Amino acid sequence: MNKFQKLIMFLLLVFVVISCKNNSQVSVNENILPSTITIKGDKFIDEQGREIILNGINIVSKNKEEGYIFQSGPELYENLKKWGVNCIRFILIWDGLEPEPGVYNEAYLQEIDKRIQWAEQNDIFVVLDMHQDLFSVKYSDGAPEWATLDEGKPHTEGAIWSDAYMLSEAVQTAFDNFWLNKPASDGVGIQDHYAALWQHVAKRYADNTTVIGYDIMNEPFPGSSGMQSTMVLLSAYGQLHYKLTGEVLTEKQLGDMWSDEKGRMEALKILSNRDNYDFVFSQLFELNRQFEVNHLQKMYQKVSEAIREVDTKHILFLEHSYYSNTGVASSIERTTLADGTPDPLVAYAPHGYDLVTDTDAVANASNERVAYIYDQIKNKGKQLQMPVWLGEWGAFYGNSESVIPVAKNAISLIEEHLFGQAYWSYDPGTENLRYFNVVLVRSYPVAVNGTLLNYKNNFDVKSFEMRWEEDGNNQNSTVIFVPQLSKVSQVSKDQIPNLNIKTIPNGDSGWFIVPPLEKPSQRTINIQFD
Repeated sequence: MNKFQKLIMFLLLVFVVISCKNNSQVSVNENILPSTITIKGDKFIDEQGREIILNGINIVSKNKEEGYIFQSGPELYENLKKWGVNCIRFILIWDGLEPEPGVYNEAYLQEIDKRIQWAEQNDIFVVLDMHQDLFSVKYSDGAPEWATLDEGKPHTEGAIWSDAYMLSEAVQTAFDNFWLNKPASDGVGIQDHYAALWQHVAKRYADNTTVIGYDIMNEPFPGSSGMQSTMVLLSAYGQLHYKLTGEVLTEKQLGDMWSDEKGRMEALKILSNRDNYDFVFSQLFELNRQFEVNHLQKMYQKVSEAIREVDTKHILFLEHSYYSNTGVASSIERTTLADGTPDPLVAYAPHGYDLVTDTDAVANASNERVAYIYDQIKNKGKQLQMPVWLGEWGAFYGNSESVIPVAKNAISLIEEHLFGQAYWSYDPGTENLRYFNVVLVRSYPVAVNGTLLNYKNNFDVKSFEMRWEEDGNNQNSTVIFVPQLSKVSQVSKDQIPNLNIKTIPNGDSGWFIVPPLEKPSQRTINIQFD
């Protein structure tokens, strides 16, 4: 039996089940997909009160010659829908938005509008992210040169691009002056310009339901205290080395070890142990706390107040500091409204990366380290009582087969913790890579009537299982994305007396639609694939 015949047989089976259903069964709501997203407690929910899992990817161009717009037509967004993407983190570049102090680039915004419209046409939500790497377009991407107050300090690069955070006095000084709100040439503080820019963007999209929120700053870095952080980490590793071997390493030996690729890989093996990793990176907590409390939180509050003057409906996505990407416990808090009450529309938007990211050793990421980082994120989200949206993870780029185990591990943790997520990132041809098709394009709960208890893709046995506690007062269906309908071989009927299918045109993917029962119940579905 070929794939097409199997799909027809499966659909006929479902049709028979539906035709034989009891007439008292609650009818299916035709609007199966969410049309708006907001927050209730620590969950993303839609207009029907269903719990939503945001399953996304980053769409990015850091190329000024491209106008900082990822070059594609609407067909990309059509494909994203077929791959199960229901949200994108769309990268904005400050340099593109405000090329001169207080002058906003309408042409750039119109190109962004066009992409948001394409997303809307494909039932994809958008989070707008103000992106930076190394603060500025002078060194990488982000702030315009007029907002880069580096005081003429030298810029130093390392073996990988992110080493410049630790090495470059220019990058660190530019960050320092941003946090201190030093004035630009027009006399207005750099940070005040940033807040005003966000207000301009938020005013434009205040009534747009496809845009669900604003990621205020990508990977905030503290500035010159980064040098101190480096010394703390080296010292902590020296303590660990002595604890494990009894050997005392000099400061030079420690520096040489981490600057040499072979030495760094040996050190990373030691840090693959969860306890060893915690011993070293937990020693950054106090420095990280000081930055987040004294600078980052204040900036978030300033920007949130600017946004809330023009937009009270969209979600503010708050990232932790750059160092917390590696599992250093974060101290950020919820922003407040003008009257001092907590803003209910705030989400925690961390990034989670292993230490080997952006190196040739990306396929050797440590499962223990990644689990530690994701546990820290889960704990922080619980403390904040916010939904968690992992705004970046992965960065596997052109690697294909070799990173599949690493991708499986990350996805299993994302599913275990019920995180929303946006993979970093889409590039032309990503859809042809094995890890993308084997792991990233997968079944997941799009919208859940009630409380999602757990779900899991077991890639080894090709199955998907999900449990949820249905809300007896909600008559809307639970929706599950299924990537390859033709490969479905069996669907459990445990507490699933009926099932509907909606296919996505011009593809093999679609949604399983589970109408609610008349009485609240804990429900389970298990899908087996060939």
